[in-house]
Amino acid sequence: MTNAIDQETEIAYDQAQWAANMAEVLARYAWLSETARTSIGAPQRFAYGPGATETVEAFRASADNAPVVVFIHGGGWRGGAARDYAFPAETLLARGIHYVSVDFSTITDADGELSVPIDQVRRAVAWTYSNCHRFGGDRAKIHLVGHSSGAHLAAMALSTHWQEHGLPQAPIKGGLLVSGIYDLAPLRRTSRASHVKLDDTIVRAASPIHNVAALSASVIVAVGGKESPEFQRQAHAYGEAARQAGKTVRTVALPHYNHFEIVETLGSPTGTLGRELIGMIEA
Repeated sequence: MTNAIDQETEIAYDQAQWAANMAEVLARYAWLSETARTSIGAPQRFAYGPGATETVEAFRASADNAPVVVFIHGGGWRGGAARDYAFPAETLLARGIHYVSVDFSTITDADGELSVPIDQVRRAVAWTYSNCHRFGGDRAKIHLVGHSSGAHLAAMALSTHWQEHGLPQAPIKGGLLVSGIYDLAPLRRTSRASHVKLDDTIVRAASPIHNVAALSASVIVAVGGKESPEFQRQAHAYGEAARQAGKTVRTVALPHYNHFEIVETLGSPTGTLGRELIGMIEA
C-alpha cells in the first residue's frame, strides 16, 4: 500500500527548499575535489566486492600505521560519487591520516532495496579493516564519516554486529555523522517512498535510531542550524536515543550552515567538522 504524500513532510525533507545554493555547493565539492587531486595526486582504487560500483578511492598519507578515515557520501541514495568527495583528503593527509571514499549502488540500481547499499558500506568497512595495511593504515584506528544519506548508511554500519562478518565486535574507533536521516518512518509520507521501499519491517530494520543498542564506537552527530527543523530533530533524537542506550555520543550544531555547506567544513583543520574529526582521531 502506498502512503499519501504529506506536503509539510515533503518540504521538510526536500533540501532544495532549505538551501538555495544547493547546486552551487555541489559543484564546489567537485571543483575542490579536483583541486585536491591536483595537489596530492590521484588515489589508489581498490575493489571491495565484485560489483561494478563496489570500489573505494584511497588517498595515502606519508605515514605508515596511520589512522584511516572512511567517508560515505550523500545524494539521497540516488546519486553522488566518491570522486566528488575527495576534498577532505588534503587536510587529513597533512595530519598523517589516510582517506578512503566509498562508492556503492544507487537505490535505483538496487531496485529500491536499502539493504543493498547498507550491505555494501558494511563490506567496504570490512574490506578497509582487513586491507588498510596495503596503503599504510592502522586497522585499530579506523573512523567512519557519513553525510546526508551517507550518514544513514554510516550509522547503520556503526550498529553492525561485526562478529557475524568475521571481524572483532568493535572494528571502528569512532564515527562522525553529518546531517543524516536516522528514522526512516517520516519518509513514507514523502515522494522518496516512490523509489525507496519502506514498509514497517524495513523502517524498523534500516532505521539507525532503532539499532543504537549495537553501537560499538563513540559518535559525534552534527547538523546545520540552517537545515530544516525536521533534520535538526532527527539529529537530536538519534543522539538522545544513543545516550539513553548508554553509548558515547555528542551532538554538535553548526548554526550558520545549511545541509550542503556543513560538510565543506571537513576540508579544513580549522573548519568545525575538520576540527572535530581530527580531534576525535588524535584524542
